[in-house]
Amino acid sequence: MVPRVLTIAGSDSGGGAGIQADLKAFAAAGAHGMSAIVALTAQNTIGVTAVHELPPEFVTAQLEAVFSDVGVDAAKTGMLFSRRVIDAVSDFLERHPVPLIVDPVMVASSGAQLLEDDAVEALVERLFPLATVVTPNLAEARRLCVDSTQSSRAELTECLVALGAHAAIVTGGHGDPVDHLFDGERHVEIPVERLDVAATHGAGCTHSATLAALLARGLSLEDAARGASRAATDAVRHGLVELGAGDGPVDILNVKGRA
Repeated sequence: MVPRVLTIAGSDSGGGAGIQADLKAFAAAGAHGMSAIVALTAQNTIGVTAVHELPPEFVTAQLEAVFSDVGVDAAKTGMLFSRRVIDAVSDFLERHPVPLIVDPVMVASSGAQLLEDDAVEALVERLFPLATVVTPNLAEARRLCVDSTQSSRAELTECLVALGAHAAIVTGGHGDPVDHLFDGERHVEIPVERLDVAATHGAGCTHSATLAALLARGLSLEDAARGASRAATDAVRHGLVELGAGDGPVDILNVKGRA
């Protein structure tokens, strides 16, 4: 059976990040993608101009519809926006455990806040213990590990595991071009090619979505992490720099190459 992978996240009207990026990444990784939308954003390459949160009861209804019929082999969370939504998602996943990637989306690449301040604590306390792996970028990891602004990626991953996650991958940021994985026992550095391409919108979503799809296909965490890193890098390589006035969307499907 084709792997079934669910994204629980927000919609990006510009198509670059959020569930739109996730569904493309699932397809590229050979999985059937499904979505439970928690919020709608009015968004383009320049920024986010509005966010409309969906009622937590409707988020739960989407989850129930997918789990009760199609089934889920792995899931990922992206933008969750509020404590109310995090509580609803956590309540459901506690009753329906699956391999779970938690991408703690806190701020858009444009700088817009995508997670309310009072929701950060709920994210850590409720979702981290359910996560197979959490995948913050360097800036998000430093915010989650409040006293670790100067810490190395290795120290940050250990901090994230200490916060409750079973494993952590710190991606992106400045400095050494590596993704750093800590599975609770071993540290693994995954080299990342640094590309000078002004089209990185959706790279983090693409990474975590590919990771979820590869875990659903049965890969080990390390192999899935390496595959996700390659996929995200390739998506940036083919990024659609000509779209919009801001940072263009990544292109994991290389649509420009097929045109």
